[in-house]
Amino acid sequence: MTDKNFLRDFPILNRTMNGKPIVYLDNSATTQKPESVVRSICGYYGGCNANPHRGAYQLSIRATDIYETARARVAKFINAPSPAEIIFTKNATESLNLVAYSYGLTNVKSGDDIVITVSEHHSNLVPWQRVAQSVGANLKYIYLNADGTLNDSDIDQKISDRTKIVAVTHVSNVLGLKNDVRAIADKAHAVGAVIVVDGAQSTPHIPVDVRALDADFFAFSGHKMLSPMGIGVLYGRERLLDAMPPFLSGGDMIEYVEEQSTTYAELPQKFEAGTQNVGGAAGLTAAIDYIETVGFDRIESIERQLLDYALPRLRELPFIELYGCDQSVLDRKTGIIAFNVRDVHPHDVSTILDLEGVAIRAGHHCAQPLTKYLKQTATCRASFYFYNTTDDIDRLVDALKKVRKVLRLDP
Repeated sequence: MTDKNFLRDFPILNRTMNGKPIVYLDNSATTQKPESVVRSICGYYGGCNANPHRGAYQLSIRATDIYETARARVAKFINAPSPAEIIFTKNATESLNLVAYSYGLTNVKSGDDIVITVSEHHSNLVPWQRVAQSVGANLKYIYLNADGTLNDSDIDQKISDRTKIVAVTHVSNVLGLKNDVRAIADKAHAVGAVIVVDGAQSTPHIPVDVRALDADFFAFSGHKMLSPMGIGVLYGRERLLDAMPPFLSGGDMIEYVEEQSTTYAELPQKFEAGTQNVGGAAGLTAAIDYIETVGFDRIESIERQLLDYALPRLRELPFIELYGCDQSVLDRKTGIIAFNVRDVHPHDVSTILDLEGVAIRAGHHCAQPLTKYLKQTATCRASFYFYNTTDDIDRLVDALKKVRKVLRLDP
């Protein structure tokens, strides 16, 4: 049994849904927010709301301090060499688009290769499609082994002297499998390519060290790690960011503007046009504080316990089909389980579970090439975080037992 004391910090998890206690198992989409994060956001807006970087009065100075403290906190959290390499965005999607349009369009030429995996979220796939189409580059895919892991021979074949960018997810948002990013980075760097890492599903759950990964760019979203929506992060090597043109233009990203020319600000402001989300930055700082108080050792241990409890229980149900859950891959699996109920569309499964107070995700999870590769049109997905318990899994299994009965597929 995992620790229920966390529930005291998350009031929403003590509410009811359809008259039943909430079981929230959609943490890969977004996590719930502890009271300390909510207080930090309210504290900013209620106590020192002002535009950062633009005022010499106390409220603005305090807002700037909160914002820049968050930047330094993030740099330390992912072991970035410098806070100047931390760019705040709306989310991981914007971070990855920034790299695609600012670095990709500048550095990828006709005939070059961009290599991605078939398991990418659309945020780390569609921008590279557009770059390839714009410049006449080749978009190549690394495919999977039968167990859902990346095919090593495909990696060796696809990453070549023509490769300029390799874009890979750290953890699949569908299969929950960790990729060996460092090994892929070594192959990319050996041919002079840069590696772009989607860390949206790894950063909340496992320690991230961008230097150990040797990542050139690393993106993640705050809202998947307890902080509010609307704040995201892009880490990039300083030498790469320095050479890149701005992604957005406007206030706060300039040094001087003449009628016919502009001098851009230094990093990181060059990539942060307009008024920034200081409240979100305050919430992100509080979220990192909370996560570090819990500790990644404990987070990983809880999620492993939940996974070890859930998989046998789900396998007891003869109508459940699991994806990416083979025994051979469990050592690299995080708390994400993709599954289907035989003869029932995932959306119907999700709707029936909702009536039982159980929240899961159903659909293609913004990873349609992977879903198609799995020979499915959609899947169900249950995803855990440290505030989940084995009781939640029992509720999930009990609700799944009712699905086929409700649809009169079983007696």
